[in-house]
Amino acid sequence: MLKGSRDAVLHRIQPISVHGQLSYDLHYTFADDPDGPVRVARVGGEAIDTSVQAGDTVRLDFLVGVVTAVHRL
Repeated sequence: MLKGSRDAVLHRIQPISVHGQLSYDLHYTFADDPDGPVRVARVGGEAIDTSVQAGDTVRLDFLVGVVTAVHRL
């Protein structure tokens, strides 16, 4: 996907510090393929609504196949 959005279900959110900057590893499956593989994306703290939790359905924005933002649905 060059640019677009897809709904996904979060399975795990792992905070991680990279050189002192907080980022998050998101473990998710696409909502329209719940039996598909669990995928992982790393996003910066500015790209995620910090109120999301594991089990939430979210909308992921993509740019050239990379997750750029996470929105709570």
